[in-house]
Amino acid sequence: MSNSNPIGIFDSGIGGTSILKEIISLLPNENTVYLSDSKNAPYGDKNKDSILNLSVKNTELLIEKGCKIIVVACNTATTNTISYLRENYDIPFIGIEPAIKPAALKTKTNCIGILATKGTLSSALFSKTSEIFASNVKIIEQVGTGLVELIESGKLNSKEMTQILKTHMEPMIQNNIDYLVLGCTHYPYLIPQIRNIIGSNVQIIDSGLAVAKQTQNILSTFDLLNFEKEIGAHQFFINTNPKVLKKILLNIEEDYSVEKLEF
Repeated sequence: MSNSNPIGIFDSGIGGTSILKEIISLLPNENTVYLSDSKNAPYGDKNKDSILNLSVKNTELLIEKGCKIIVVACNTATTNTISYLRENYDIPFIGIEPAIKPAALKTKTNCIGILATKGTLSSALFSKTSEIFASNVKIIEQVGTGLVELIESGKLNSKEMTQILKTHMEPMIQNNIDYLVLGCTHYPYLIPQIRNIIGSNVQIIDSGLAVAKQTQNILSTFDLLNFEKEIGAHQFFINTNPKVLKKILLNIEEDYSVEKLEF
């Protein structure tokens, strides 16, 4: 395995690009391959077997493309399949799960909110993490119904999105949360709108930077860091219309290509 081989990243759509941006910022010389499985988005309302089959399909495609490490940039896929992937493939995996721990440790109101998919909130890993780190804290769980679908269809700043977000945030506001954990990689794109609804006193936490740092750590541990001086190249593959993905990528200044691919 060459150190110049790419980092592989997959998500149930375009949301994982919020993780990718942090990886590019921290590791600008690394090459990447990103799979946007938008055809099957969201994973959060699928059963565990379906999520596993999709994660296996994505993993094998990234390995086929020569990836040296795989970032599962999807909370639902991580919480439901990361153990299986690590046991069955001889490649390092980086997972992502809601940042319950920092929110639970820092809360002053003793009440935190989490906005996530049904698949994440109902997973055994999420339940275990909450039990370990937040047993003495009130957690307001909210399934982000409809959010991923609107983002994937290009309706990020629509009136419909604003209305759904207001509905989802209402229980959080009523319970006086002071930390809001975003449990889906699509959701960082909603931070400006969420901020308008919940105000400036609530801290919003997503896992992007932490995942990028962990990726750097694991690459270093396995001696896989790319020491080439050239800026990394980035390939994007999507199995639906590339239009929404291209729009999201407008604020990535690096060189990249987007290709529609059946997978």
